[in-house]
Amino acid sequence: MKFTDEQHEIINSSGNIKINAVAGSGKTTTIIEYAKARPKNARILYLAFNKSVKTEAIKKFSDKGLRNVTVETAHSLAYRHIVYNNNYKIRAQGYKSHEIAEILGLRIAGEKHGEHIAANHIIKFISYFCNSYKNKVNELNYREVVSDAAAQIFVTRHYDYIETQTRKLLSKMNSGEIEVTHDFYLKKFQLSDPVLNFDYILFDEGQDASSAMLDIFLKQEAVKVIVGDTHQQIYGWRYAVNSLEKTDFKTFMLTKSFRFSQEIADLAMDILKLKSLISEYNPVSVKGSSVPMDVKVHAILGRTNLGLLLKAIETVTENKKLKSLYFEGNINSYTYADEGASLYDVLNLHNGKRKLIRDKLVRQMKDIKELQDYIEKTGDSQFGMLVDIVKKYGNDIPGIIKTIKDKHVDNDEKEKAEIIFSTVHRCKGMEYDVVHIVNDFITEDKLEKLSDDSKGDALSLSRLNEEINLLYVAVTRAKNVIYIPETLISKNFPQSPHIKLLKNESKKYCKDSNDSSGRNSKISERNNNSFEKAYSVDSIRRYHKAAYRPWTEKLDDELTVMYCEGKIIKEISEHFGRTEGAIRSRIEKLDLERIYSGS
Repeated sequence: MKFTDEQHEIINSSGNIKINAVAGSGKTTTIIEYAKARPKNARILYLAFNKSVKTEAIKKFSDKGLRNVTVETAHSLAYRHIVYNNNYKIRAQGYKSHEIAEILGLRIAGEKHGEHIAANHIIKFISYFCNSYKNKVNELNYREVVSDAAAQIFVTRHYDYIETQTRKLLSKMNSGEIEVTHDFYLKKFQLSDPVLNFDYILFDEGQDASSAMLDIFLKQEAVKVIVGDTHQQIYGWRYAVNSLEKTDFKTFMLTKSFRFSQEIADLAMDILKLKSLISEYNPVSVKGSSVPMDVKVHAILGRTNLGLLLKAIETVTENKKLKSLYFEGNINSYTYADEGASLYDVLNLHNGKRKLIRDKLVRQMKDIKELQDYIEKTGDSQFGMLVDIVKKYGNDIPGIIKTIKDKHVDNDEKEKAEIIFSTVHRCKGMEYDVVHIVNDFITEDKLEKLSDDSKGDALSLSRLNEEINLLYVAVTRAKNVIYIPETLISKNFPQSPHIKLLKNESKKYCKDSNDSSGRNSKISERNNNSFEKAYSVDSIRRYHKAAYRPWTEKLDDELTVMYCEGKIIKEISEHFGRTEGAIRSRIEKLDLERIYSGS
């Protein structure tokens, strides 16, 4: 195989290095050749990002006859050193809020469902600590990573209690009193200051490393190699850090992509230029290749679960001839919140069918309004997405989801699917012949406005940077052709056989339906221009400056006046800087429809 000059420099390098590799630039091939060029008796550790990458890497190194390379993930190393030695039992799916509330016997006076809200923050605080390099919980300030206004108020009010209970739960895990989480045993591994007996350590996907794992890596005596792409960091919400920027190793670049054409490379660079709106930006060179125009696999990629699910609903309802589809990851995960509540639990709460609700937390809610109050005070974006879907589709949901599942093929038949659906996080490392981008990513106009609003706020600017990265990762999954809404790229960006611009993707794609009370819900009207917005709570907070801020008496009076004047929901939403769903919820809470309709 003929290697580029950049690859040759890496293969022949010495000492600690870091490799900044653009999408599709053959970083795995380069790392394998780097390992192959080391002494035969050298002990080499390759740290893979996750289990699937580990499995693939084992095969690739084995095929090259590299028996001196050990392939592990951070967690597999930690498991062997910590779980085995302490006889811990693993809580594979983590804990739910109601379980934490029961284990700790939480009590929050004066707050409806306060114990569950506190439990939600305790779970997040533990994740924040376990992914950090700090030795003690009180060395961190959890408030710094809470940005939702209502959640910030709650956390500030009860901070000492939340911190104390966080330490208490960690202590219970440490003693083996309760099952431990994956985050916990990785953290304990880091705190044990392990010595990894290798001559070389190759750390892949370094742009999304946890601070805990980076701390372990940097303390080793081995020659260290970090591989990644600065612009593919998309796990900041899980407290990941970009290790390529945290180390002063000699830098090497891989700028030539073997995946896509120069036209797609130009699009990728165009998207990365958006970073100049946030801070100083050094332009990145991405070089494309001559690729055959094979079109076999079509993929639809979304920013959020909700945006993707909405696009899937549109696709199956409009394309009656579609026979097969596939969702990357478990299809059911797209209809469940992180804590286990399902879309159907929220729908049953919406319909007042409490006996059908399986999730314990949702079952304790009186109605959707109480659930929304919980969402506001926890910033739980997964729950927020489920509520949004229920409000948009109501009782059409079971039939629509059944249609999608009926067309879904098994994992071993993925290549037979006519269309593959995936969020960006789930398709990391994947590639497809043709990619269609859902219009739920950040736009230049929104980015410019939010950047101005976030001056001096490092956390907000970091999240905006990651929003750009998400779009960059999405477009660089394409091998041949990419369909992208024109609102997501620079004005006058040229079309080509490889780049297809979508002029107006948003449609009224769902028929009107009746809700459980028999009232016409006009779903299609609500969905107009739906893909011009992001549907996660996190995204809503960015795009709607006042979203989830507490309502005041003055604001309620203002809303009442506008409602009585007959203003439409969209106009009221724009006036208050909140989502249309938030306006409808407030109208319901104030009972304005009953009071002013004369009924």
